[in-house]
Amino acid sequence: TRMTAQLFTFDTTHHALWAEEVAGESGIPAEVVPAPPGAHARCNLALETLPEDVDRLRAALHRAGVPFALYAPPG
Repeated sequence: TRMTAQLFTFDTTHHALWAEEVAGESGIPAEVVPAPPGAHARCNLALETLPEDVDRLRAALHRAGVPFALYAPPG
């Protein structure tokens, strides 16, 4: 099965945009996208990255102190 993109979700728009900034500074390709209803995110923005970049982005966000949750689409 093909891996789909992974979404990082956030409680606030500020956190989503901060995460996008951290990704850019870390050289990790990521894009702000609408959060899917199934993610139950408190903010309607999510950050999408490729499966192979999830661990790097997760580590970068932890280092920067950005709070987030990971959302994997069902299926």
